[in-house]
Amino acid sequence: MFKKILIANRGEIACRVIKTARKMGIATVAVYSDADRNALHVRMADEAAHIGAGPANQSYLLGDKIIAACKETGAEAVHPGYGFLSENAAFCQKLTDAGIKFIGPGPKAIEAMGDKITSKKIAAEAGVSTVPGHMGLIADADEAIRIATEIGYPVMIKASAGGGGKGMRIAWNDAEAKEGFERSKSEAASSFGDDRIFIEKFVTDPRHVEIQVLADSHGNCLYLGERECSIQRRNQKVIEEAPSPFLDEKTRKAMGEQAVALAQAVGYESAGTVEFIVDGAKNFYFLEMNTRLQVEHPVTELITGLDLVEQMLLVAAGEKLKLKQADVKLDGWAIESRIYAEDPYRNFLPSTGRLTRYRPPEEGEADEGIVRNDTGVFEGGEISTFYDPMIAKLCTWGRNREQAIAAMAEALDEFELEGVGHNIPFLSAVLGQERFREGRLTTGYIAEEFPDGFAGVELGHAELEQIAVFAAAMRYCDLIVPLVSPEWAERIEREEVGLLDPAHARQAVLIGDERFDVTLVGAAPDSPIGAFVGQEVDGEPTHRFGMDYLPGQKLVYALDTHDFTWGLKVNRRTMGYRVRTRGADLDVKVLPPHVADLMPLMPVKTPPDLSRMLLCPMPGQVVRLDVTEGDVVEDGQALAIVEAMKMENVLRATKRARVSVVHAEVGDNLAVDAVILEFEDV
Repeated sequence: MFKKILIANRGEIACRVIKTARKMGIATVAVYSDADRNALHVRMADEAAHIGAGPANQSYLLGDKIIAACKETGAEAVHPGYGFLSENAAFCQKLTDAGIKFIGPGPKAIEAMGDKITSKKIAAEAGVSTVPGHMGLIADADEAIRIATEIGYPVMIKASAGGGGKGMRIAWNDAEAKEGFERSKSEAASSFGDDRIFIEKFVTDPRHVEIQVLADSHGNCLYLGERECSIQRRNQKVIEEAPSPFLDEKTRKAMGEQAVALAQAVGYESAGTVEFIVDGAKNFYFLEMNTRLQVEHPVTELITGLDLVEQMLLVAAGEKLKLKQADVKLDGWAIESRIYAEDPYRNFLPSTGRLTRYRPPEEGEADEGIVRNDTGVFEGGEISTFYDPMIAKLCTWGRNREQAIAAMAEALDEFELEGVGHNIPFLSAVLGQERFREGRLTTGYIAEEFPDGFAGVELGHAELEQIAVFAAAMRYCDLIVPLVSPEWAERIEREEVGLLDPAHARQAVLIGDERFDVTLVGAAPDSPIGAFVGQEVDGEPTHRFGMDYLPGQKLVYALDTHDFTWGLKVNRRTMGYRVRTRGADLDVKVLPPHVADLMPLMPVKTPPDLSRMLLCPMPGQVVRLDVTEGDVVEDGQALAIVEAMKMENVLRATKRARVSVVHAEVGDNLAVDAVILEFEDV
């Protein structure tokens, strides 16, 4: 076995590899850019080597610097993680030539499967079902339109060397094919250094199901079940689970055997993933093979009990697999939610900044389930514009799908994350939908369920009423607890006294357009300060509940009348609280009743008119400007392209107007809401 390995990656996957290496007694070397000098993976590794500036093409994509770091530190092998150089055959070959082991497949397998055009040809020859499409190179946008027309719309335009949703577009007509080809080609060049594009038929109502394979250098290969990855946005996975709620054992076996056949056809070694599109009749078609560890590998680990990173290390060291296909058993259900630094309320635009609060749920076994959080950040750390916006991968396991979903919902409620925009409310919203719970998934799920974007979950009247009672109790604690002596606190817990100040017992709670009048009438049995019984004016109790709230607490647990446990993320505000739970983000005002009576008379602040400006929706770099001063633009016309976190975002006009002022230039790095253009009426 290796004594020392280098991880040619960053963030959560680098930390993930370090954990397994440490468990196996293997020393680790981290590499880092200027932007990652204080990153978590650097802190965790035994050694660290600086490899360049912040942009990936000046650091993590420079194979020669990785090899130099190996020689400098004495690392015997390199684990590439995913992304960056993980599927770069030339890098793998350079390592081999330098006498350094690549912890993954050989360069020939990477080259064959990493190129989507070549891989589809090999798959067809190996008897794997494939999607109709054009496997040759495409010269320009006109040829792309001609090919798309021949295949028949809709089509998927893909970067040959792509992955992670980069360089992928769906086109439903000629105009979209032209723009999709240009954008995919540009993204592919900047992300992978390879701008080759191909086109294939887009299967409507598809599910994205992938098979995990594991092979050694002795001819052994097996499959470890499947993962359902249909919940995607812009072709990037958001929620994954294992197994799939759709497959039956017959389909699982057929897909697994085809995946193994493909791996054996290219002499594959190590862990890899064969991705399929599955239609409603359980017909499946080969998409691509990822010759690396997948982002979503933890859900497979949770249902098989295997450590895939450990298996990769053992295979790379020349050992035989100790498993046979008959030994692979799928136990329970696992779900992964990708926590991204992106703002779901602003069309999921990337968000950057410092993590002022980062408190993920506690990992381990609890209530017949497992919580796991793979992360590469820490409180006080910074999310930069240079890399993928993933913050963490939150995973839960349960004995069945229902338990895994329930555990995930609770874990998301407990995940405290502040300082940057993030998608936790959106993940909670999806987990709570009946369609998701029934397993009726497709890759179009997000577009179908949130056609107008995400504006938060709207809770019903009964749920808002319960939150109003919680908020009234929190307000009471904020007013009274600082005045309570330890002796009084003990007496309250022993139920010798009730509320100390009845004047604060009555509160009016305003949530949106609804008002709830709440009266609090004492401490509940065996509960700390902050646990009360809610009571209506007529004296009949309506809400008996327990809370663990004390002033300043940001994560609150409350048990309601129906024994449902609420996880509330709470931030104090001038007149109340910001309360976030189960995908809802609420402005909760808690006021004395006579003050609440006057609230309808308060003037409403009118937001400024920004309709004559094009604002930068996220921190990013202007990579293209399509208009100049004096140009007349039409509704829907592309105005500029801003690149953020390796994705190109096309900004379009929302109405006919004339460009009066251009404030930005190509190459400018802009902050959120920076003015790019100003308009005037035509």
